[in-house]
Formats: sequence, C-alpha cells, structure tokens
Amino acid sequence: MKSKPRHILFFFTYLWLFSCKESSLSSNDSLLALIPLLGASANASVCPKSSTLPSDIFLANTVVSASANVSGFSDPKKAINGVCGAGELAGSLDVYALETTGAGATMVLSWGGRTVKNVPDSIDLIIYDNSFRISGDTNTYAMDPSVIQVSRDGSIYCGFNPSYTAGNINLLTSWTKFGGLRPVFYNMTTNPLSNEDLFISTGIPFLLGGGDGFDLDDLDPNDPNDVNCDTTAANDIKTNGFKFVKITSASNVINPATSTNFPWPPGSYNGSDIDGVVARELQ
Repeated sequence: MKSKPRHILFFFTYLWLFSCKESSLSSNDSLLALIPLLGASANASVCPKSSTLPSDIFLANTVVSASANVSGFSDPKKAINGVCGAGELAGSLDVYALETTGAGATMVLSWGGRTVKNVPDSIDLIIYDNSFRISGDTNTYAMDPSVIQVSRDGSIYCGFNPSYTAGNINLLTSWTKFGGLRPVFYNMTTNPLSNEDLFISTGIPFLLGGGDGFDLDDLDPNDPNDVNCDTTAANDIKTNGFKFVKITSASNVINPATSTNFPWPPGSYNGSDIDGVVARELQ
C-alpha cells in the first residue's frame, strides 16, 4: 500500500509469502518472526494520541498550500500534526497523500514565519514519509520519492538536483537526494526522541529517527527544475536560511537525464505521503 491500500497490499502479501514459502522454521518460530510485522502495523494507527506537539521538536507547523484530494488521506493537517513513524516494516497512516501529477502533487509547508538556519557541517531538515522495507534485502523499499525545494520568500525555490539511476525502482541506491525513500523510526507517541536525537546518524544511510535528511550546503542552483533559482538565490539561502519547503511527488517532476518525468513505483494509486518535516535549528 502507499498510502493505505498499498500498505495493506504489501503488508498482507508479505505475510502470505512469509507463511507460504518453504522453511525449516517451526510454526511457533514463524509466528514469533511475524510479531514485529504485526506490531509495526499496529503502531501506524496509535499516533498522535494528543493534539499537543513536543515543544522541543522543530516541526513545520503551517500548511501554506495543499490541494491533493486522495480519498482517506486528504487532510493536510496530517503533515504538521507530528511524526508517527511505524519503523522498518510498516508505514504510518497518519499522513497527507499527494497526487502523482498536477497541482495536487505538491504541497508547501512553513514554520509560521520562522527561518530554518543552515547549521555548519550538518543536515538541516528531515522529510518524513512512510517508506518501508518490502523484502529481505535491506536496500529494497516501498517508497514515495519526492523532490524537495526550499525558499526564503515563497517564490524563488532552490533544490538539490536529485537523480535517478534506471534499474530496480525499489532500490534505495537508485535514488539520490529525494525525500520519501527511507523508513521512519521516530514516533512522537511510541518512540519519542529529542530534536537533537533526530539528526544523529547511525553510521549507515539512516538517521536515528529515520527519514531523509538534507543539508542546505548541497543546494544546487543548476537544478533544472528549480523556480527562478540562481547562484545568488542559492547562496542567500545557504547564508540566511529559508522559510518555506516545497514537497513534490517525483512523478510530477522532469528527470533531466531523460527529459521525461521521474518514474513512480508500481502499485501506488497516489503520490508522496507526508508525515512531517523537522528543522535542525530555527531563528
């Protein structure tokens, strides 16, 4: 599924394949092995329990624009009401789903007028979606690639020049500088972490709280999909920070390597599923 229908499809297909394939495991062992999957699925629906957000988490808290209308996932407040990750094997259902193309494929969030700083030698923001692993290969995920751009004034947007390597569309290594790739471990209800914790690298291509991190120093004014961005605008953001973040389903963005839109993982009836965005520091 991605959103709900795809998560359910992948989840129960995973269970069916696991239970049907030949194995030396006893039935008790098989049941024990499935418990983490069941727990992860359950965790997807228990968050948030409170309307009060953690005060130390610098969440984007304002929906600037959002026009998607995906049945069951059309409330844009789900993108600012806290991060509700369900771990490696399941995705949160507390999300706002973008569409695959058109105006509904994009949303813009802000921090209510505050500015996200560029912290030296650090990731500056994290995008949380609801990707999850779909095979024994830790590099294979049901993902929602999204193109991320930031702006100081809401009109000039600079991005990170993402790239896709043709091949297995579900391989994490096929996608570079996209949001919506990695699972989310942070859950404000069942796995609370501090803002500082969220930006800790685990030594592999994952952050402690999961999600996809972006460093403002990596902004590329040569990204062909940027809006009015040039070296001056990119350097202004690097020096002074940004106020707006734009998230767009990759399927609605031109891949400069092919002059066609980026591909979209099969089995999904909607675009990216936004669980939240967190900044490292605000001013």
